[in-house]
Amino acid sequence: MSTNDTYLAVFTSNKTSPRWQAWYAMSDEERRAKDEEGLAALKAWDEEHKDAIVYEGGPLGPTKRTSPDGVADVVNELTVFGVVRAASHEAAAKMFEGHPHFTIFPCDAVDVMPLLGSDPDA
Repeated sequence: MSTNDTYLAVFTSNKTSPRWQAWYAMSDEERRAKDEEGLAALKAWDEEHKDAIVYEGGPLGPTKRTSPDGVADVVNELTVFGVVRAASHEAAAKMFEGHPHFTIFPCDAVDVMPLLGSDPDA
């Protein structure tokens, strides 16, 4: 197996955390202003890293889990994802330092992991 220098980044959020409680407590006007600030920052981040972005990804919706017991609605902390290319795992992780999803928006963190297997561009 090889990583091909391609990494999956998954932002996580605990929707019951103090950060989310503060987000929910904002007025509609405050939240709109924060959204505008955050979307501008995301656009700038994307532009800065455009050569490394393999797939922009996006927000993740409600989750259904299929198991031997059948299909069930579940809640997890997976919020947003994307795929990037970097020289190393460390470099891929560092790419997300100060990312708007957790400096402006209320995500808690981003988990960055290598995609193992064949080249996704092949």
